[in-house]
Amino acid sequence: MAASFQIWHCLLALLLLAPAAQGQLSPSFYARSCPTLGLIVRATMIRALLAERRMGASLIRLFFHDCFVQGCDASILLDDVGSFVGEKGAGPNVNSVRGYEVIDQIKANVEAVCPGVVSCADIVALAARDSTFLLGGPTWAVPLGRRDSTTASQSLANSDLPSPASDLATLISAFGNKGLSPRDLTALSGAHTIGFSQCQNFRGRIYNDTNIDAAFAALRRRTCPAAQGSGDGNLAPLDVQTQLLFDNAYYRNLVGQRGLLHSDQVLFNGGSQDALVRQYSTNPALFAADFAAAMVKMGNISPLTGSAGQIRANCRVVNSS
Repeated sequence: MAASFQIWHCLLALLLLAPAAQGQLSPSFYARSCPTLGLIVRATMIRALLAERRMGASLIRLFFHDCFVQGCDASILLDDVGSFVGEKGAGPNVNSVRGYEVIDQIKANVEAVCPGVVSCADIVALAARDSTFLLGGPTWAVPLGRRDSTTASQSLANSDLPSPASDLATLISAFGNKGLSPRDLTALSGAHTIGFSQCQNFRGRIYNDTNIDAAFAALRRRTCPAAQGSGDGNLAPLDVQTQLLFDNAYYRNLVGQRGLLHSDQVLFNGGSQDALVRQYSTNPALFAADFAAAMVKMGNISPLTGSAGQIRANCRVVNSS
């Protein structure tokens, strides 16, 4: 009896210490195979944000645009090569998504220490978490163990990524299709507390919407002409108050009708998310906790695990067979 009890304890200890089972993500996935992974990513991210703080917002967006197309599989990183068509040329991504070079640098630094071990998909997830934290937001344990896709889908990128002109019902449906709740939608939209958007994405809002603060609309019109094709790429901060600090000012902007995108302001426009927006606007701790939980949930969208996919040597191309 004592012997079997000892054996059971040994098996339990092995189970607890072992990496995550195939098909399951775990923050300790690389505890043995690449124990310094977190330090390498953090050090590279600090250098990247010292060079350009805006890059943090870009890397959070990169994670979102990856996970919403085929799941969190680094498909967005694949370049168009020969007959292979990736997602970078899709409408929501082209001349818009940034940060590929930072992911390349993190991957190179990780490969130098742990060659062939860490996926590009996991690096994207870690970079998004570190971006949030280094700009003043919450941190969280990132479940790891994703593998990289060998495919990409420009058509899904065009259909599944919501437009900045989306109404609330469309947003709730798009997020619901990925297993994310309306609360997740509202929390994740808070990533717009940092970063910038192009004039072509908010022109309709500042010239056509009526639920907008007049002084805010006038401010944005100064650098975003009404004529389509004029100043399309001109940038404006998504958060007019603290554009490079991860805080809850985004929600205070919405309450004051100063959301930059139409898809921002619909979260506070007499609809189902108004009460939550008000809560977040006065309770930064609640927003931080919900944002972290929603980022983990988004990171669990259809990951490739076990023997599915591959660990790319170069995040931009599928490994040659």
